[in-house]
Amino acid sequence: MSHDQLLAGARIQVHRLGDEVRVYTRTLRDITDAVPEIVALARELPCRSVVLDGESLALTDAGRPRPFQETMSRFGSSESGETVLRPYFFDCLHLDGRDLLDEPLSVRLDALQSVAGGLRIPALARPAPDEAAAHYEAALAAGHEGVMVKALASPYAAGRRGRAWQKVKQTHTLDLVVLGAEWGYGRRTGMLSNLHLGAHDPDGGDPVMVGKTFKGLTDALLRWQTEEFPLHERARDEHTVYLRPEIVVEIELDGVQVSRRYPGGVALRFARVLRYRPDKTAAEADTIDAVRALLPG
Repeated sequence: MSHDQLLAGARIQVHRLGDEVRVYTRTLRDITDAVPEIVALARELPCRSVVLDGESLALTDAGRPRPFQETMSRFGSSESGETVLRPYFFDCLHLDGRDLLDEPLSVRLDALQSVAGGLRIPALARPAPDEAAAHYEAALAAGHEGVMVKALASPYAAGRRGRAWQKVKQTHTLDLVVLGAEWGYGRRTGMLSNLHLGAHDPDGGDPVMVGKTFKGLTDALLRWQTEEFPLHERARDEHTVYLRPEIVVEIELDGVQVSRRYPGGVALRFARVLRYRPDKTAAEADTIDAVRALLPG
């Protein structure tokens, strides 16, 4: 197995043929003109042709990752900005005329090391348990999300990685107030689904909205919400039933990020429902200060 540090960056794929370099996003959007520093690094690699898979990351002066939005802001136009992006590569799909897509990961990593060893994501191959644990802790200490565990015998697979690649990340839980729920669609038509979530205001104001989620909701919970929420209704429109701040739900999340979308200035990342907390009142929910305390750095 290989253990790669899991970076909170933006996915890139770099293609080089001679001096010609193109850089693409996860959705294959060409962002070459927006990332001249990555183009320059690719041109210096000791090869004639190469295709590399990786992440790009904006770093602070101390070498810690900047918020994800700062990395993504560089992809929004054809002009480079003041924030410098550093590439971290984790796979090599082609090298000097040889396609490596069907080769096992171990072979592709050897190729990656030979052509871009100094630009690799920090990784360990076949670590002992104590080495893997130390590597994970080092990733968290450096401000990253965790590690990716990969099978060295696996071929390259675009999109979802399946069982060959598994993320190991730190998770948090928060008790938040349900502020509303949106009517579902598809198989959830007729049921209240997507939750509006708020944190307690320690100064006595209304709960502060910090995100939405429909993940983790079982069919039983959907049915319960649809029956229970109208009993707490304060208003509604075509899409949403808004609730009095009376229901508390336990949410698991990977972290939070700075956001202008919500009034608290933060948003939940990868939030999912664990359970409802009938034993708690809205005044006992986690505060907006507790949510902000999860911000990186």
